Amino acid sequence: MAKLGLVVNPIAGMGGRVGLKGTDGDEILQRAVKLGATPISPDRAMEALSVLRATCVNLEILTYPGEMGEDIAKSCGCKPRVIGSISGGRTTGTDTKRAVSDMIEEEVDLVLFVGGDGTARDVCEVAGSRVPVLGVPAGVKIYSAVFGNTPADAGMLAARFFEDNLPTREAEVMDVDEGAFRDNELKSVLRGYAMTPYEPTLRQGSKLFIESLSEEDDKRGIARCIVESIENDQIYIIGPGTTTGAILREMGINGTLLGVDLVLNGKLLAADVSEKRILEELEGLPGAIIISPLGQQGFILGRGNQQISSRVVKKVGKGRIVVVATRTKLECTPQLKVDTGDPDLDQELRGTISVIVGYWLKLMVQVS
Repeated sequence: MAKLGLVVNPIAGMGGRVGLKGTDGDEILQRAVKLGATPISPDRAMEALSVLRATCVNLEILTYPGEMGEDIAKSCGCKPRVIGSISGGRTTGTDTKRAVSDMIEEEVDLVLFVGGDGTARDVCEVAGSRVPVLGVPAGVKIYSAVFGNTPADAGMLAARFFEDNLPTREAEVMDVDEGAFRDNELKSVLRGYAMTPYEPTLRQGSKLFIESLSEEDDKRGIARCIVESIENDQIYIIGPGTTTGAILREMGINGTLLGVDLVLNGKLLAADVSEKRILEELEGLPGAIIISPLGQQGFILGRGNQQISSRVVKKVGKGRIVVVATRTKLECTPQLKVDTGDPDLDQELRGTISVIVGYWLKLMVQVS
């Protein structure tokens, strides 16, 4: 019987919708809770495990107690073998590392973990090349290449690993300095490599960073195009990134490079907002969303912009989403992706979308 090790980071992603860009550190976690953040990783773990169990029945699941996996496994109708122990209070990266170490001793065939880049860093620090790992995306920052595109994709990828003997490949484990991230500075660090099941349509790539002279020209062209099409008395929800940052600069606004800003009538209405603030402002006025994909990964929703949640998208309407990207980025990102946490909305957003790539230049790109 094949063995799966399940590790859940119960606090992963809690800072996303409240605009904190992560939950590394107890202080940030407490701030997230005070702002009304609620856990998202249990639901995403359940989605992945449900897909896996529907396909792969003859599987032994080893996990850690309570919120680190036991509760989710039992909720999915599984009968996991619970190993190890956790101390009272919030779980930490130390608990994650110990869980992976114990699972390796039990000779699991795959470690399925639920979290973001910080969790991936902890898992892969212990796993190394000794056992394949696969991530269920639940964090705010997910730049590493060891994750499925969505929780359902991660579950299917794990199932195919067991059922179809999928090969494994070495993949990058990236992490971002959250302190710098909150200060509008992107410091991405390669933490190492890990073996992960390989199937390119189900697994995301690592974040690609692109800067060139032609890239800057395209950004200026995109910015001019957007500014010239701005409508009065409408709230513009501007997502993170350097391309959207160029739009703000064209407006003369000093915005948030890595957060979500609100613009009304050419003026900054609010900077670095949460999901709650966006929904409050949309109560009285129509809105539009301007977002740019992550290079190579292709995600336009669900990675680093969780404040633009499924509730926000439904409030604005999918026809009011504007995607912007330079031609250089799209050459490296042939397909766009969404992972809002709402499978029905994700399905609704799939299809062909118009992407502004320069000054009144558009390309049609597939959203998968």
